[in-house]
This record gives sequence, structure tokens and C-alpha cells, in this order.
Amino acid sequence: MTTAVNGHFKKLNEYAEQMQGVIGATAAAVYILKEGAVVNEWYSGRHAAVEASKLVYEHTQFNVASIRKTYLALAVSLLVESGSISGIDHEIGSYLPEYREVARGVTIRHLLTHTHGLIDDGGSIRREFASGEGWAYRNTGIAMLIQLVNHLSGQTLSEFMRENVFERYQLSETGWRNAYDESLIYNYYADHESWVGPNNSAAGDQGNLFVSARDLARWGYIHLAKGQLKGVRCLPPSVFERVTTLQTPDQVPAEQPRNGYIWWLQSSTPLNQLGERLPSDSYQVLGITGCSCLVIPRCNAVVVRMYNQLSSVVGYDYLNDIRHFGNLAYDLLSTYPR
Repeated sequence: MTTAVNGHFKKLNEYAEQMQGVIGATAAAVYILKEGAVVNEWYSGRHAAVEASKLVYEHTQFNVASIRKTYLALAVSLLVESGSISGIDHEIGSYLPEYREVARGVTIRHLLTHTHGLIDDGGSIRREFASGEGWAYRNTGIAMLIQLVNHLSGQTLSEFMRENVFERYQLSETGWRNAYDESLIYNYYADHESWVGPNNSAAGDQGNLFVSARDLARWGYIHLAKGQLKGVRCLPPSVFERVTTLQTPDQVPAEQPRNGYIWWLQSSTPLNQLGERLPSDSYQVLGITGCSCLVIPRCNAVVVRMYNQLSSVVGYDYLNDIRHFGNLAYDLLSTYPR
């Protein structure tokens, strides 16, 4: 099934379809919101690599992989807003005493910006570098933040998000899934046992968050609109402002990435995930399955790309791909007729 609201974004949809073939994904989608309205909705492929499998459509939910970490980021921001976290420059060990020694000097800010310098080495945590002085994309800090949310709220991350965010913003096609449903897409494989990968906890502590393209676009848009949806403000602007504002410590070398609360911010670093033509206030989050959510405040727009790719492809340049997609989206949005 292929749906396009209008032809203005045809080139972007065609590029997404081209890369769908390159990476071997059975499914793809591109969904764009501008000024709160849907200006592009496009779907391609099937839920699995078999002819009889379901066609991708508006209710299809993709495994968004590491995009889940921005949902954790918002949970942390809500705990800051409520005063449960009195400041992100406090050490994680002051909230979780079991990390007081192994993570001495490591703050919540370091965990949120991948600058903590900790790595899980076969079940034991060790340091790669001094906290706040380097950058490395590790799940060690993410696991600590999930534990922090659970400790302070008394709820699992999925329960906390469902109660405080998903229900308020009517994100009904978003959730950590641990049971098969026909709306859920396979990740490259064609059997039911592989629909979610090895981790299928409903607690929000694993990479089994499934989201439809339109719900992911709405996720980006409530950040862009600082908590508003359809003219209704469900959460304070500050909750979203701190998440998308630069939080990386000043001591981190200039050539390394910059983050808000998890979100990638625009920068000129070699590892930057955003296209160089995107405005300075843009921010983005990505998942290993090929999914991405790009927010471009200057255009008052959110651009979502979805795939169900999980295998590595020889010769595929991921950074070049995601930068080109962002640049192309911005170029087309910049010329979109009002």
C-alpha cells in the first residue's frame, strides 16, 4: 500500500523506497507533520518477507529500537519537573546507593548525554574515560536511568509513560509489546518468534517499543509544540524545553556529539547524525531498525522515517544516508507552498 498526501514530497518518498531496497527492509514509511497538519503519508512493503504477509498501512507499528530512549528522557524530565529529581548535576549514586562507588562522580547529566564514561564489561561496570570528559554511546547509562525512574516513581517505565504521557496525548499506537498482534511488524524475519527480538518485557526496560509512523510523528510534534497537541497543553513547556536544549558538559571535546536529554542536537562533529543543511535548532533520534524522528522547528515540522531493518549491509553508509534524508526533507519543506 502506498499513500501520498501530495506530490511535493515525492522525491523524499522515492529516496526512502530506494534505501529500503538497499538495506533489505520489507517495510517502509515516511510521515510528515507541518504546522500540525499531515502533509505527507507514505507506506511501502509488507510486514514480513513473505507474499502473504500484511501490507504496511497507517496502523502498522514498527520496532523503533533506540528511539525508545527519548521516552525515557521525557520520564526523567517529568521527575525533574515534579522535584523528585532535584537536579541533573547530582550523582546517580545519591539516588541509587548501589552505584555510589562504581559510578562516583557520574551525574544524571552524564547519563543523559552519553558522557558518563561507564561500560558494562561482562556484568561488571568499569570506566572507559573520566565522566564529563568524553562521549561514548553505551547502554550502561540508559539502564541506570530506567532503574532511576522505577526507584523514584514506584512504576516501571512503561507504566509511568502510559499514565503520564501516552494517555494524555492519545498515543494509542505506542507501547512496549510482549504479545503478538497483527499490527506489529516483523524485524526482517518472517516467523512469529522473531517479531520482537530476544527481549519482550512489558516493563519498558528492553528494546521492544513499537510505534506507528503517525504516533512517532506526534511524539516529535509534542516536543516541537512544547507540550501542546491540537491547542491543548497537557504538560508544562519546561518539561520539553530541557529535553531538547543542549545538556552536554562544556568539557567534552568539540569534535564529539552534542545532546539534549538523549536527543541528538545539530553540530559540526564527525559523528553528527543530522544533515549539514539542517538549521541549528533541529534535533533528531534514531534506531538501529532504520527508524528516525527529525524535528525542524524552523519549518514547524516533524519528519518520520520507518524501516524494519535489523541486518548489517556491506557497503551501506548509514551516516551518509540519514544525513542525506534530513537534508532532502529540509529542502522540500523549505519550498513547501503555504
